[in-house]
Amino acid sequence: MDMNRIELEVQSPSTHAGTSSRVEADLERESNLGSGTAHGHEFSLAPVDRGRDAWMFLTAAFMVEVLVWGFPFAYGLFQEFYSSHEPFAGSKNIAVIGTCAMGVMYLSAPLVFGTLQRFPRLKRPAVVFGLITMCIGLGLSSLSQNVTHLIVTQGVFYAVGGGLVYSPTILFMDEWFVKKKGFAFGVMWAGTGLGGVLIPLLLQYLLNNYGFRTTLRCWSIILFLATAPLTYFLKPRLPISQTRNPRPWNLSFLFTPTFLLLQTGNILEGLGYFVPSIYLPTFARQLGASGEVSALTIILFNIASVFGCILMGLIIDRWHVTTCILLSTIGSTLSIFLIWGFSTCLPPLFIFSLLYGLFAGSFSSTWPGIMVAVKQHSGAADADSSMVFAMLAAGRGIGNVVCGPVSEALKTGGKWDAVGVYGDGYGTLVVFTGVSAALGGIGVLGRRVGWV
Repeated sequence: MDMNRIELEVQSPSTHAGTSSRVEADLERESNLGSGTAHGHEFSLAPVDRGRDAWMFLTAAFMVEVLVWGFPFAYGLFQEFYSSHEPFAGSKNIAVIGTCAMGVMYLSAPLVFGTLQRFPRLKRPAVVFGLITMCIGLGLSSLSQNVTHLIVTQGVFYAVGGGLVYSPTILFMDEWFVKKKGFAFGVMWAGTGLGGVLIPLLLQYLLNNYGFRTTLRCWSIILFLATAPLTYFLKPRLPISQTRNPRPWNLSFLFTPTFLLLQTGNILEGLGYFVPSIYLPTFARQLGASGEVSALTIILFNIASVFGCILMGLIIDRWHVTTCILLSTIGSTLSIFLIWGFSTCLPPLFIFSLLYGLFAGSFSSTWPGIMVAVKQHSGAADADSSMVFAMLAAGRGIGNVVCGPVSEALKTGGKWDAVGVYGDGYGTLVVFTGVSAALGGIGVLGRRVGWV
């Protein structure tokens, strides 16, 4: 093999999510051989989809997901605490804190991904800087005196730092896994569910015994000590490009029918997806649950999400993406309307938490399939798959940010003359969440017209 050609190809790697392009094939073949020589310098590439380095990276990525996303996904506990304790009791926009933390991380993805792709040497330093920013944000949030302070610190500051830690991890994932990309992302995203199981237990204990200020300070220290060692394993598989010309962005896929349809479903699903995770603990309290029992709703949701993400990651590599979206859509929609809507006591509410976590929690694990579909059906085969991912994340962020103020408005909209939850003040939230979940499956229609 011509070593000069290998060097050029290593400098400009393909990141296609599911094809075996000539560049990726050459890189994989070279990694399997183990080593080569270019201009007198020996180099070797670890194999994709297998080997110690790939699995160590995936383990570190999983733990990053646990730590970075597990905290904002457990925000329902803070929602309940802030709503009932001074100095925030009775304040408006408390729900915005949690949706802002996740929403900004999602929405900033295109900018962060694009910048790191153009300046690849910043990827690993971004992880360290992001970790420090998250911890500072949490430390400052412990000093907050009003909701605005919390939105800025626990919301925006945390999200900016989390995005800088998370984005390079996704970019590196695209190098380490090719044929098993769906499975790898599913395992990684299962970390959010596990974090949502373990972290609420700790947070609930700290909130009940020490208040929110000590809780936020303790979590800031835990976050730093647990994440810092992971940065060693969050590294690229391919050598950093030596070219002086930054790689241009290719966003042509944004205007293709395939992406527009699938992104529309992604945004619509995101509008209501976060409502249960915000309000389930508060709703459980209304049914007579203690603080510990109300936290169980979030724990069950996240336990189910672990299995949902892994299972969806397995089937997205084998089934058509619209089939996977349809499965998630049907399961989540039915659980919302038929179970949450009639949960007048705790047992059915716990069942809903499990089913909703299993089906709705796995929706984002269809993204690797969407990335492949965009390339295969949109005529944008040279598009950067990481930018497709970033735009999908931004789409979910739109739904997440809108969810906060909309859910607050719906919650104060009054009661309906109806049975079950539909008539006790939460009916508007149930219907909004259910309609959002159903519309999230709009991408399935694309298969019939040949767009997907």
